[in-house]
Formats: sequence, C-alpha cells, structure tokens
Amino acid sequence: MSNTYEQPVLPIADPQHFGAVKAAIESSFSSAKVAEFLKSLDRLKLRIRDFETVLTKGLLGASTAAEYNGLGNADQGQIREFYLASLERVAPELRAKFFKLYAYY
Repeated sequence: MSNTYEQPVLPIADPQHFGAVKAAIESSFSSAKVAEFLKSLDRLKLRIRDFETVLTKGLLGASTAAEYNGLGNADQGQIREFYLASLERVAPELRAKFFKLYAYY
C-alpha cells in the first residue's frame, strides 16, 4: 500500500462546456499568449490567483465566464484547480517580471 496521496479523478458532468473553458485557459497560458495575458492582468491590477475576477473581466475570452457558470460545482472546482496549476507552470523569468501578480499581499 502506497502512502502517497493521489487526487481522485472526478468524472466531467458537462464535457462540452468543460472542454471550452479548459481550452480558453490553455490558450491564455500558451507560450504565444502568456506574456500578453499577464500584461492585461497587470494593467487591470488583478491578482493572477483571483480566478473569478479574471474570468468575469473577460480575460479568458468573452464567452468563457458564461460557459464556466453553466458548469456544475464539481466541474467548476476542477476548472479552478486546472487554472491554478496552469499559472504555476508559467516560466520563472515571466513570473519574476510580473512578480506583483503572484504576490500574496
């Protein structure tokens, strides 16, 4: 028996909307777009970990908030986890450049 914790895989209740929201997050954090995404957060003085505000300001795409709001609680939780994991994978040099976005104050 292993002592390591593994996050349970929950089934996706609404694969179509879940996929659309996940794709919008992947696009925002893609190497081609992440710098511009971080600049837009910086201009609006938003914290990168404030997912709901980033979403409602339309920074993940115009229709993404509506698609996210149509998801059930479990799907929304998985999207938030995916978003938070994505922001932690940003290249260290970009994270350093936009350190205020990542600060916990």
